[in-house]
Amino acid sequence: MPDGIVVRRAGWVVVVSVLITLIAGVVGAGTIGALSLNRFEAPGSESARARDDLARLFGTGSPNVALLVTARRGTVDSDPVEAAGRALTRELAAYPGVGDAWSYWTRQGVATLRSGDGRQAMVLAWVPGDADRVRRAVLPALTPHFTRGDAVIDVRAGGSDEVFRTVMEQARQDFVQAELVVLPMVLLLLWLVYRRLAAALVTLGVGIFAVAGSLALLRGVVLLTEVSTFASNIALVMGVGLGVDYGLFMIFRLREELRRGLPVPEAVTRTVRTAGRTVLFSGVTVAASLSVLFAFPFPFLRSFAYAGVAVVVAAVIGATVVLPAALALLGHRVARAGSARVERRGFWHGLALRVVRRPLAFGGAALAVVLLLGSPFLGVRFGLPDDRVLPSSAPVRQMYDQIRAGFSQEEADAVHVVAPEGNAAQAGPYAAALSRVGGVVRVDSAAGSYAEGRPVPGPADARFAAARGTWLSVVASSDRLDADAAGLVRRVRAVPAPFAVEVGGYPAELADYRDGVTARLPLIGLLIVLVTFVVLFVMTGSVVAPLKASALNLLSLSVMFGALVFVFQDGHLSGLLGFTPTGSIEPSIPILMFCVAYGLSMDYEVFLLARIKEEYDRTGDAVASVPAGIARSAPLVTAAAAILAASFAAYATGRVVFLQQLGVGMALTVAVDATLIRGVLVPALMRLAGPANWWAPGPLRRLRRAVSVSDSET
Repeated sequence: MPDGIVVRRAGWVVVVSVLITLIAGVVGAGTIGALSLNRFEAPGSESARARDDLARLFGTGSPNVALLVTARRGTVDSDPVEAAGRALTRELAAYPGVGDAWSYWTRQGVATLRSGDGRQAMVLAWVPGDADRVRRAVLPALTPHFTRGDAVIDVRAGGSDEVFRTVMEQARQDFVQAELVVLPMVLLLLWLVYRRLAAALVTLGVGIFAVAGSLALLRGVVLLTEVSTFASNIALVMGVGLGVDYGLFMIFRLREELRRGLPVPEAVTRTVRTAGRTVLFSGVTVAASLSVLFAFPFPFLRSFAYAGVAVVVAAVIGATVVLPAALALLGHRVARAGSARVERRGFWHGLALRVVRRPLAFGGAALAVVLLLGSPFLGVRFGLPDDRVLPSSAPVRQMYDQIRAGFSQEEADAVHVVAPEGNAAQAGPYAAALSRVGGVVRVDSAAGSYAEGRPVPGPADARFAAARGTWLSVVASSDRLDADAAGLVRRVRAVPAPFAVEVGGYPAELADYRDGVTARLPLIGLLIVLVTFVVLFVMTGSVVAPLKASALNLLSLSVMFGALVFVFQDGHLSGLLGFTPTGSIEPSIPILMFCVAYGLSMDYEVFLLARIKEEYDRTGDAVASVPAGIARSAPLVTAAAAILAASFAAYATGRVVFLQQLGVGMALTVAVDATLIRGVLVPALMRLAGPANWWAPGPLRRLRRAVSVSDSET
């Protein structure tokens, strides 16, 4: 590490770093506009094939645009309303970008497109193209154009893509508002920790450098592959968090070196060689934790891996190159004002001593509390997201509240059964069999419509047949979809067909995405434990310490998942936070939180292990080194965790459920991890393990020596 050059050329390094930050900010601003929008879909799945064949053979698809039409007077069957509805359907079908459109009035008055009281009806449309095209090129003009009213009808525009376009816009606003609170709050908290404004400013500067640098790095990634817009949000959250963590660690270490009486250049150099090494290991651990998201074949989740790795690279450079240069210039202006604290006589040293004396009692009590907090996770139910991730004040949410209240089924969520080689004449018995599936209201096909196994009046039109192939529309009740949409899809797929079929539609796409995500959870868990084990073994030379760290991290994360279930699935605190519980949790956001929280928890573990290992290497006392090392590192971990938890808590004030989950879950996890886990369970387990904490079999010790990894200086 070129620490000597950084110290000798500190002024130039700072100037160049400021210029790089400004350039990165400009480049990063362009990155945000180049990021992609994504749908919850699984490439290569059965539902994806059904979607492609439905578009290719029949020129239609699952409706992603919906118009809710309300009659001003009378019902939707009155002549003036029918005329207006037909005209509206034709206008929507002719709108640029729309591929197909149909409505209650053009499909022979099918009951599933009409509300129970007869005052409302639906117009549905399919806009082909990916999420970027639909949500950026079509909907921004289409939605306001068709949200209108006259003397005959009132029209509200929505649809699945409009829902998630609104989610994107609301999340962006929430993030901006949160950052306006987070940055000054972090600066204030840093000043309270340091009691030096200069130290607080340079630490926050590392976070800003990390954010700008990561967005600039993502600009290069965007040129090669698709990256989700939510990647920029991860860059904001993690950039500030890691910048604060690493800045605190470096400055705390520099203060120790200055208290020893070392001149500033030598103190900075030793800080980089010791604390900088720990920061590097921490960065590798966090990056490894997030890189396991590459194991998912979904662009949405892979985007978080790109963003996470970019943030770590920028944060490590900021902490080990930019920050040391600034510290070399500031010198004693970052030292603690007044007399120095003696960490060994502080609260954490006393707590660690008590835990070491009675490890079973303290460790058992802390373990019981953690398990209690995590126990709600045993009742987790993974489900599919809908408009209720938005606040009730959002216009598209209000539209769907009306649909849920007035319609017993929603045809926009029909399951489509596509038979590319099927014969329309054979569709009748198959449609009858599908209509007998529990929760199915009606099945439309080229052979007619069926309900409960019997023919019913319905639109048996040419849209269900082509020169080659046929397809069927399976409409289920809203209650069935809310209860178990994925189960409905499985039941439909299990019905024997007279020809080869592909089952798609919005419920099937979400079910395939959910199944694809959850099926890889064991692999993700194995990979994240494996890669962090390797990194911690290289750092410590022990096989016990990494295994213990992984077990404690999983305990810490159980608290996060318990909170997600208790609050967001079961609805506790929903009134306070202002969201609508749906009884399930969408799986991809918790997986993201798992990787981020695991990396940050391991971040603190690295800091603690580094100090305890230093004490053990210096004294050879496996027991006394634990409270001594904790006394030197716990104040840092506590300060970093308090700032990070407060930062995450600010995101709980957002109006999108995904953002609230991130804020509540991460804030609670960081707080529990820094107190019960690192303050009690770590010393308890290390006391019980004794010298075995640092044990490794001979071949592994020789392998570690072969790669020339040395312990940090004392």
